Amino acid sequence: MTTHAQRERLLLADLLESVGPDAPTLCEGWTARDLAAHVVVRERRGDAAAGLVVPQLADRLERVRGEYARRPYEELIRLIRTGPPRLSPFALKQFDEASNTVEFYVHTEDVRRAQPEWTPREIDPVFADALWSRLERAARLLGRRSPVGLVLRRPDGQTVVAHRGSPVVTVTGEPAELALYAFGRQSSADVVTEGDKAAVASAQAARLGM
Repeated sequence: MTTHAQRERLLLADLLESVGPDAPTLCEGWTARDLAAHVVVRERRGDAAAGLVVPQLADRLERVRGEYARRPYEELIRLIRTGPPRLSPFALKQFDEASNTVEFYVHTEDVRRAQPEWTPREIDPVFADALWSRLERAARLLGRRSPVGLVLRRPDGQTVVAHRGSPVVTVTGEPAELALYAFGRQSSADVVTEGDKAAVASAQAARLGM
């Protein structure tokens, strides 16, 4: 049975292939080639990927990512499609599902929504619940840099606190859109924000995400 992460991996690879290496993305300064290199390095170069969470290693990460970005684009797409090497923790189905479901969804939207004539993607209820489940677990981490209190709310009223503080901004939307918001794509997420005007502006400008 295909997992959510496996499906999103193939959707991302197909989209990167269709738009070409020079297509823009929502990741500031990154083309599709840059984003593809990031995905490959994250899965295949754990020695460099540590720079995603350890600031002192960020320069090394960027250097290695740049090296991969200079590889043939077709090779990067193939490496994304085939997945991580056998000894990588990402090769474990449970780890892959936990770590990559939202990651690949967000990066697919990074590519999709940066194109001039993008169209919204229909999200099935099962996948929406899967995204929400991961948001519930990761919300505090994703919202840790918010300068204001931040609450994520589904249209049915389910909520999760991403950051405790005052004043409070409540962000309402479908789980897929809340995932984009929480991962720092606030301006591209289809959500409704409620709260003090200045607080909302602060939340919109915050460096949310990993």
